[in-house]
Amino acid sequence: MKNKTWYITGASKGLGLALVKKLLSAGYNVAATSRHAASLQAAVGNVNEAQFLPLEVDLTNARSIEASIAKAYQHFNGLDVIVNNAGFGIGGSAEELTLEEIRANFEINVFATISVVHSALPYLRKQRSGHIINISSIAGFMPSAGWSLYNAAKFAVTGFTDSLALDIAELGIKATVVMPGAFRTEFLSEGSLLIAENRIEDYQTVHAIHDRYKTMNGKQAGDPEKAADALIALANDPDAPVRVFLGSDAYKRASDKLTEMQQALEKNKPMAFSTDFPA
Repeated sequence: MKNKTWYITGASKGLGLALVKKLLSAGYNVAATSRHAASLQAAVGNVNEAQFLPLEVDLTNARSIEASIAKAYQHFNGLDVIVNNAGFGIGGSAEELTLEEIRANFEINVFATISVVHSALPYLRKQRSGHIINISSIAGFMPSAGWSLYNAAKFAVTGFTDSLALDIAELGIKATVVMPGAFRTEFLSEGSLLIAENRIEDYQTVHAIHDRYKTMNGKQAGDPEKAADALIALANDPDAPVRVFLGSDAYKRASDKLTEMQQALEKNKPMAFSTDFPA
């Protein structure tokens, strides 16, 4: 059986780059996207050209995405694993962020993910096989103050993948949403994180959280190399779950959220049942 062919967005740094390098070392075929193919090639280094296809893609342009998927499929004569990894952080209260900033956040974090899936599914459906892995965040399950619009985007990715998995199961295609905690990547660096310039002093808690996050860069508990190993193992798992949390911090936050939800559910039970018609 041939090694799987992977298509990965946002591959020039962080988790995406770590994953590409691991896959190439293991002999997989990899099509990877970046805004600049030359910078992606430089970041990956000298590799077997038959294994690696760097693609310059504008993730805000559906035609650019569609063309890259088609090129990858034709180049490797198939696609097996789609990883939607591209994204960026956006911090600020809803009032502080501009509508333009909010739309840009959803364009990359949500609509690009959907567009990649939309373009890949005809090929995967024809094959009756494939695995779509969408990278969300623990913020897409357990939100925190200061990141309301980032949380909203990642909740959208989580919800989309949950439902997508149900839609495509009968086609032999799997979908998994991965919700990482804090990993030691460039995510908290200037190029990957947008903080609202419009600072409203009343939001003191929001600003304190942002100040704390700025001191975390390079100190995160998560190792992107180990995360890449986990993604490869996930793609090779015939019984891959739909939801995966990565990082001990993500596990703890998810566990705390589940406890909170269960308590709230039981407290609200009388109200929930009170709205039914009489039996």
